Amino acid sequence: MSTITQAPVAGPGGPVSTVLDLLERSRGGLLLACHSSTAPERYTQAHLAALRAGAALLAARSTPSRRTRPRSVWEVLPTVAPELTEWAVFFAESGRRRLSLERGAISVTARDADDLVRAGERFLELVRAALHLPCGTPLPTQLTPVGRG
Repeated sequence: MSTITQAPVAGPGGPVSTVLDLLERSRGGLLLACHSSTAPERYTQAHLAALRAGAALLAARSTPSRRTRPRSVWEVLPTVAPELTEWAVFFAESGRRRLSLERGAISVTARDADDLVRAGERFLELVRAALHLPCGTPLPTQLTPVGRG
């Protein structure tokens, strides 16, 4: 494992740009979630945003290994950032729920989706802090009302 102690010199597509791109895409996903008009769409966007934030932290702090099987962000995150273990457990569960939602096996309420947006925003800020980056601009305080769906 490696830890970024100072900004490494990297060209386009290097580790620093990857980390920053993932963080920006995470924030963009949260904004999409805020403006989604259905609870399932909001829930999915919020979960994907959290996944990108977690991936950014892994990209910054770990080196690729020669493991034989792929591992999820939520499985690896506790080994790289033990302080975020509870978040990894939380988002692993929301990921299972998202997959069930996409298969049509379950539904989510507007409250579930809104709570996941708030959790995703908090997690993104914790990741930014762990990377010694300044806080991002807060998300809108008003979410788009969701319809049934």
